[in-house]
Amino acid sequence: MTTIPHWINGSPVPGAATAPVFNPATGQEQAQVALGSAADVDTAVTAAAKAFETWSESSLTQRTQVMFAFRQLLVDHEEELGRIISAEHGKTVDDARGEITRGREVVEFACGLGDVLKGSFSDQVSRGIDVHNFRQPLGVVAGITPFNFPAMVPLWMHPIAIATGNTFILKPSERDPSAANVVAELYKRAGLPDGVFNVVHGGKDAVDAILTHPGIEAVSFVGSTPIAKYVHETATSHGKRVQALGGAKNHAVVLPDADLEFAANHITAGAYGSAGERCMAVSVAVAVGDAADGLVEVLERKAREVKVGPGDAPGVDMGPLVTKAAQERVENAVGTAATQGATVVVDGRGLKVDGHEEGYFTGPSLLDHVTTEMDAYKEELFGPVLAIVRADSLDEAIDLINANPYGNGTALFTASGEAARRFQRNVKVGMIGINVPVPVPMSYYSFGGWKDSLIGDSPIHGAEGIRFYTRPKVVTTRWPQPKQQVTAGFDFPTSN
Repeated sequence: MTTIPHWINGSPVPGAATAPVFNPATGQEQAQVALGSAADVDTAVTAAAKAFETWSESSLTQRTQVMFAFRQLLVDHEEELGRIISAEHGKTVDDARGEITRGREVVEFACGLGDVLKGSFSDQVSRGIDVHNFRQPLGVVAGITPFNFPAMVPLWMHPIAIATGNTFILKPSERDPSAANVVAELYKRAGLPDGVFNVVHGGKDAVDAILTHPGIEAVSFVGSTPIAKYVHETATSHGKRVQALGGAKNHAVVLPDADLEFAANHITAGAYGSAGERCMAVSVAVAVGDAADGLVEVLERKAREVKVGPGDAPGVDMGPLVTKAAQERVENAVGTAATQGATVVVDGRGLKVDGHEEGYFTGPSLLDHVTTEMDAYKEELFGPVLAIVRADSLDEAIDLINANPYGNGTALFTASGEAARRFQRNVKVGMIGINVPVPVPMSYYSFGGWKDSLIGDSPIHGAEGIRFYTRPKVVTTRWPQPKQQVTAGFDFPTSN
């Protein structure tokens, strides 16, 4: 049985305790992962703090050269890393390769930090006085990341943190931990000095140690809203900066003028891709007016066409859920929806895949006539369940979205520019797609929602990522001529 160790100061480090790692397609244990303690976190912080002394003084050229090399290694090892992710998470290999590509875009952004980190200079703000500014790294920073994107979400954090001169400790999900160690090895091959990137596996003990350790300056987190609130409260009370991205309930609104085939194609992919286990999944389709019956008809056909199976099998669209508990929770939610009055148009419960009968599979489920009072609407199911809510107008759809406690992502399918402009200006949501179902921004923009989808005010990657991992300095200088007498005054120097 393979044991997945921590990675500290450039080498694997065993843990005192371990936990099982399962293959969701078979239900079988395939490895053990080390469970980090407060002592393990402290060891990683010590290594990272030592590495920061030299890494923070390295040239921007040296840091970006590491990022260029790391980016190429991610390309070279994409297939290997994709299969590792698929075996532990359950998503298809194609889907895993897609998340690596998305994460790699942030590495490419980090390769170009020379332009982004340029400060500004103001000449002669007063007689003989100039002002300039620049940004410096914080020190040791950490990331706590979820199971659903074991490569991409960490890649939203550590390339920017490291390229700006910080050192990094990653606490990945214990459900699919291997990708983090592969990334650590690729960083080492790219020339990153030991101690700059570290991995401590584990559960709540490791998380709490990170949130409270005095040697960690900032924490980035992606996960559920209750845990995001806990992370934000605990870490800020210990004097840390915090990025805390929470849950979602993403709506896709379809107007009567939309191409229903086009909309249904994209909504199906947005709802059932990665088995719905993503914070940007389309979990609610809002059918407006005359679009409703036609949309349900096309969505039903497309849901039944989704091919479910092990993630490494050719032609599979959707793999299993990550755990048995997740499978049971999603299937129970479908039953509850039926009890509460929803119409189960497509029922994905009870699916068995030949040769993988013990796997955590459930098929796509499609629910119609869902209301905002039903659990299927209120809860983040994090599975392949699409709820259809009917609305009479675009304004009613906007009000419905705005009343929801989450504000991560939303989409509108329409042929009307006026409707699109009204929608994007009036919805209280952080990321919006127009005829795009999953509006994840490119790496040079920032990712983050509104309301309960973002705790605090720090989105991730892009310009906000640079701001989060650095602090500014403003320098006012005067260089008087030799033997020049400069009289000090009691007024502001710019008044002279």
